[in-house]
Parts: sequence; structure tokens; C-alpha cells
Amino acid sequence: MELYLIRHGIAQERTANIKDEERVLTKEGRQKTEKISQRLVNLGLHFDLIVTSSLARARQTAEILSAAGLSSQIEESHHLTPDGNIDNWVKQWLEPRNYAPNTRLAVVGHEPNLSQWAEILLWGEVKAGLVLKKAGMIGIKLPEIGSPLGCSQMFWLTQPKYLL
Repeated sequence: MELYLIRHGIAQERTANIKDEERVLTKEGRQKTEKISQRLVNLGLHFDLIVTSSLARARQTAEILSAAGLSSQIEESHHLTPDGNIDNWVKQWLEPRNYAPNTRLAVVGHEPNLSQWAEILLWGEVKAGLVLKKAGMIGIKLPEIGSPLGCSQMFWLTQPKYLL
């Protein structure tokens, strides 16, 4: 299975007037995410499913990916919010679905979670070496369900500027 970890696009800055979960993409964030989505389509990428955090900025990013034609299916998972836990996500969301080996799953979420999750999937521990930029993507080939964490293979790490 191919897992694509995608960070949400550029969003409103944190302020006392806006709750974190309500921060939306800026105009620039929407435009860049749309361009990146179109570039991914042009590269022939397609996801079987996009799973997103319920926070507004992640949900909007997932909707832009879907509107570009990268997937017609979007689902939300509370495990992808900033306080999410990879072990819980794998055990309660990923494993029970028993995906086919050729499945392409996109996950739209937040930092530092996505970089940390990638490191756990790749090396079995957080090494604080990966940084996922806004609207950036990490592609990871997952081994068979039930394999220990740290047995995956990274095949894609792209900064957004290279897709614009």
C-alpha cells in the first residue's frame, strides 16, 4: 500500500480571535494548493481515498485535492488532528480496513505529526530529521498489515516549490 502524507496548505495565522480548528486556508494557500494538485494530476497520480483531519484548513486542502480529480472519496478521521496518535490510527483506522496491496491512500493533516509519523513508519522512532512544508507530501510504501513499525520505504519527498 502507498501512503501519501500531505500537510495542509498555507492557513490563517493563529490569533486570539480564531480557534485553531477554524483556521482556513489563505488566498495564497488555496492558490498554491490548487496548482500543486493540478501538477500531481499531470504526473498521473490518483488516490483511492483521501482521509483528512476535521480541522478546516486540512479539510479544505482535501477538498482541493478531490476537486482536481485526485480522488472522489474523502473521509474524516479524528486521529489526524494535531493531538492524534499514530498507534491509535493504525490500530483503529488502518488495520481493520485491510486495504489491497496496490491501494493509494492520501492522509491530510498537520505538523509535526505527519513528519513524526513518517519517521515512525520508516525507522520505528522519531528522529526529528524530516520536515514537511505546507502543501508538501511524503510518499511511503507500507509493508503488509501487522508488520512492525519501521519497516516502510519512502519513495517520495517533495517540497511544494518543486511542484509549482
